[in-house]
Amino acid sequence: MTGSGVADRVLGAARESGLIGAGEPLLVLLSGGPDSVCLLDVALRLDAKVSVLHVDHGLRPDSAADAELCRELCTAAGVPLTVERLELRSPGGSGNVQAEARDRRYALAEQHAPGDYATGHTATDQAETVLYRLAVSPGRRAVLGMQPRRGRLVRPLLAVTREETRAYCGERGLEFGDDPSNEDIRFARARVRHEVLPPLLELNPAAERTIAETALLLRDEAEILDRAAAEALRQVGGPPLSLAALRELPPSLARLVLRRVGEDAAAGRPVAIPRRDVDRILGSGSQGTSEVELAGGLRAIVEYGWLRFDAGDEEEPPEPVALAIPGRAVFGPWRLEAQPGTDGDELLDAEALGSEVLVRPWRPGDRMRPAGLGGSKTLQDLFVDRKVPRTERASWPVIEASGEIACVPAVAVGERFRPREQGVIGLSATRSA
Repeated sequence: MTGSGVADRVLGAARESGLIGAGEPLLVLLSGGPDSVCLLDVALRLDAKVSVLHVDHGLRPDSAADAELCRELCTAAGVPLTVERLELRSPGGSGNVQAEARDRRYALAEQHAPGDYATGHTATDQAETVLYRLAVSPGRRAVLGMQPRRGRLVRPLLAVTREETRAYCGERGLEFGDDPSNEDIRFARARVRHEVLPPLLELNPAAERTIAETALLLRDEAEILDRAAAEALRQVGGPPLSLAALRELPPSLARLVLRRVGEDAAAGRPVAIPRRDVDRILGSGSQGTSEVELAGGLRAIVEYGWLRFDAGDEEEPPEPVALAIPGRAVFGPWRLEAQPGTDGDELLDAEALGSEVLVRPWRPGDRMRPAGLGGSKTLQDLFVDRKVPRTERASWPVIEASGEIACVPAVAVGERFRPREQGVIGLSATRSA
């Protein structure tokens, strides 16, 4: 798409993307560079109802010149312009500053856009993204690149190279500026641009388009794989997931199921689970508890043959409550009832319990004297012995009478509280779903 007539061919590629609708509102994110200037002109030629946002990140002393160029372009085109200036928190010169600038720019776009908002990302940007992600992140997601649409964000120029947007501007007589930070190889993207991609272009001048097209094809195929993972998850059930059921799946499908459940636990955040971690998870034993630390603070936790993911958000334990004898009480997800007689999950001595007990969460270091054991034991060890999942321990009820642990339902009854022939209290404890 170089040479004479490039402007019409770029326009055609944008039209074929289906991301710019005639008469539809579209906020163009305009930096003043050739890609975004090309995008603005293309959107106008396709009769979108265009407005423009320019974000001055204040990263360069001459950044005000970019804003002035955008004003001139928008005045000439007769479109409304909003200019926002940011004070970035990240230190200058670090890779994080670009990520922060991007995130805050998109947040402003979400705020100002009456409909979709568009960026000038090109096939060249797509190729750089794929190469960078391949270097730093294992897994299929690395090669999928940027989506043409993500929510209200659209990228109509992903089939066009950076060279072609410059040629478009030249052919259309459009003024643009160049951001010198694009030449700064302290930034990872700039290193890919100037040190990795050029040798590939020497091998094949169409390397950018080839990589971008591959990413597009793999993204289409990813929809099929995602449906297969969803169907496998329905068959396996959960979460929590049965390790035995997961092991019955083909290894590649098990990896897809693990990633899908991990992303759900991480609130949709992309999750990379390398093959070695998948092998460690699936190789966990069916007894006891084991953990595999994953990227981004995610943990895969296997408890007695069942797998769940934890994103690091610990649930607050319920507040202690009083339980009258006889009487009823609600403790977090538990419903407890204490009544005279032998109708209950646990039987306890009425005289030892007294007229009221405290129902509280367990505390680190808690110990009790289980009936028949002949000594004391920590609640943590008792939870492990009774195979109580770690996720449920914080809300598990501990029945305390006169400062002593009398009972932990379905776990143990204290030696002093074991029932006698006379004066028995039946304790029922039911956990809601």
